[in-house]
Amino acid sequence: MSTQNVGNEENAASKSKRPSDSAFKQQRLPAWQPVLTARTVLPTFFVIGVLFIPIGVVLLHFSNTANELIIDYTNCDQVGGTETCAKFLKNNTGGTCICQKNFILPSDFNGDVYMYYGLTNYYQNHRRYVKSRDDEQLLGRLSLTPSSDCTPFAYADDGKPIAPCGAIANSLFNDTLTLSQDGKVIDLLNTGIAWPSDKSVKFRNPEGNLTLALKDYAKPLFWQKSLDQLDIDNPENNGFQNEDLIVWMRTAALPSFRKLYRRLDQTKSQFAKGLKAGNYTLNINYNYPVVSFDGTKRMILSTTSVLGGKNPFLGIAYIVVGAICVTLGLALLFIHMRCSRSNMEMINVNPHTQYS
Repeated sequence: MSTQNVGNEENAASKSKRPSDSAFKQQRLPAWQPVLTARTVLPTFFVIGVLFIPIGVVLLHFSNTANELIIDYTNCDQVGGTETCAKFLKNNTGGTCICQKNFILPSDFNGDVYMYYGLTNYYQNHRRYVKSRDDEQLLGRLSLTPSSDCTPFAYADDGKPIAPCGAIANSLFNDTLTLSQDGKVIDLLNTGIAWPSDKSVKFRNPEGNLTLALKDYAKPLFWQKSLDQLDIDNPENNGFQNEDLIVWMRTAALPSFRKLYRRLDQTKSQFAKGLKAGNYTLNINYNYPVVSFDGTKRMILSTTSVLGGKNPFLGIAYIVVGAICVTLGLALLFIHMRCSRSNMEMINVNPHTQYS
């Protein structure tokens, strides 16, 4: 009987989940426990405030050196028509509407000038939308059985596989935007707008003739041109390596976003230093519907500063944080000076001490 009890005790000991008696497992390691006092907290608030406010002012200054002009053309009027292009597309699915927006550039845009298109209320970050692509296909490794992630944009109605497949490629932004001044078109470059790493690593064309390689494939359902017709004037910017496609395939994190569309060609002497202040016309081939999901479309002209494009958020954030820290520091300093007790008073504190 005693032998059985001993065996049970040994089994119980072996199955015990009690941690071993070590300094680490029993949490007896030495630790630093800072005591927060007025002498340590108040200088911290003031130092953060004194550092952050000037940094914010500098960031805001650099942001303001970049020029930016935003033109909303969501409801621009059809040229020669009586309705807006948004309404025209609603009644003529797949059609093309031409419209123009005249605008004034209030000041010279010196340096590199970039054109962006902007969309609002467009959720490119939806989980199924982000996954809806075939990376093997984008690398030029064509297959008659696209990735299942592309469903329902994997096959055309005639059963042919789609290239490029997926919801992202299918919804490619296809408005055409050009600038003109006094009736003369301003040259804009459609290369150098994508990340070099994307173009050289993530997107490749199949070997050989692109048109022959794509003969067994259909274009995406909502495209007006096939993949091999995206830029017939520049083979290096055609097919999967078309930079407009590459820029679009890099999905945005927020529902309101902008993507780089064109660069000003500054090889011409007239625009070597940028765009001069004056009257301009934005010419639009309006193909992309957005009104159905309460979205808007914008054209943005922008220059850059040493910190990139115009974005005052970072500078404002630094100034706000610095101001909050200084304000808290002053409030705590006032409380400390009015309500704190001397060291002798604290030493003489006992259970019978009367507080006033």
